[in-house]
Amino acid sequence: MVPKEIVKRVRTMIDPILFQEGLELADIDYRRESKGWVLRLYLDKEGGVTLDDCTQVSQEIGRNLDIEDFIQAPYTLEVSSPGLTRSLKTEKDFIKNCHRLVKVKTFDPIEKRRSFKGRLLRVSENKIEIESDGGIFQIPLNNVAKANLEMDPDVLRKGRHVK
Repeated sequence: MVPKEIVKRVRTMIDPILFQEGLELADIDYRRESKGWVLRLYLDKEGGVTLDDCTQVSQEIGRNLDIEDFIQAPYTLEVSSPGLTRSLKTEKDFIKNCHRLVKVKTFDPIEKRRSFKGRLLRVSENKIEIESDGGIFQIPLNNVAKANLEMDPDVLRKGRHVK
């Protein structure tokens, strides 16, 4: 079974478990690393994910993976939070993080640039709008090569909690 098929099957298997625990799958990754194959699950929930959440879900998902036994190669299961600089991959991710500070790299240049760091203003009609370097840039979602949240000094300075 190829990694994409494994990811799809794991996603289908764990969705009910995560729903029951009030969690959502932020991202999933299955790849070979220096220490061998790693199945990495990034979980999220309103208010943030705790170590207890990760431990409990890791044990339950691990048991289910052992029962299903469809991953033939030895692997390590890792369950964690996506972190403060989490990647943004879907339109839902961008909508959820409107008005946050983001860093976006594009496949094709927009106004001779491929890298943008600024405030995510809105998401509409399959594109995002970012205020960066005094300008406003519209980037089609299908042109986003990579996007992450950035640490927001304004929010941190005010002492407000950042997801």
